[in-house]
Amino acid sequence: MTDYTFFTNPMSRGQIARWALHEAGADYDTVLVDWADKPQALLDANPLGKVPTLIHHHGGHDHVITECAAICAYLADIAAPNLAPTQEERADYYRGLFFGAGPLEQAIVAHAMGWQVPEGKEGMAGFGTYDRTVDTLEKLLTGRDYVCGARFTMADVYLGSQVDWGLQFKSLPERGAFKSYAERLRSRDAYNAAKSIDLGLIEQAKMAG
Repeated sequence: MTDYTFFTNPMSRGQIARWALHEAGADYDTVLVDWADKPQALLDANPLGKVPTLIHHHGGHDHVITECAAICAYLADIAAPNLAPTQEERADYYRGLFFGAGPLEQAIVAHAMGWQVPEGKEGMAGFGTYDRTVDTLEKLLTGRDYVCGARFTMADVYLGSQVDWGLQFKSLPERGAFKSYAERLRSRDAYNAAKSIDLGLIEQAKMAG
């Protein structure tokens, strides 16, 4: 048995977790999830039936990790300490992870859905406004190569995926800080190895359909 069982669909946020697995050099088996026929093993592990869901087989126990930001942080802690933050990097690292998982994700989804925050209710939304959130992201990435400064960490897998997808699908504006950041990430071997797997699976599904 491999160390990890990875439930995913290539047309999902599972691409983030696969990249994280490759950055960590993890030994994993992939279980592809059909949206219309989800395997019972996935539902047992994660009743929401969401992907990605990761199961770590360790020490005679199965540890279930869900939510992409948590999967990234877990893999850094367990399998790739070189991608976890140093003491000096922790503030930027955790801010990047949770900003991406909270305000940024909410703002992008709301914007894509055409949901408008009523005037005077910005504080209830958690992200304020889409424009304010995008401006904050730009400020976080300006003047540095990565989330924690000069060094790539697992926070860049998560936040970087948000930026990478945002530029590809036009849910983020093409600002210089975003484009240069994405270009640095796209040059990584693990990014390209993981991406090639998912793109190949997407192509296979198209041919089969």
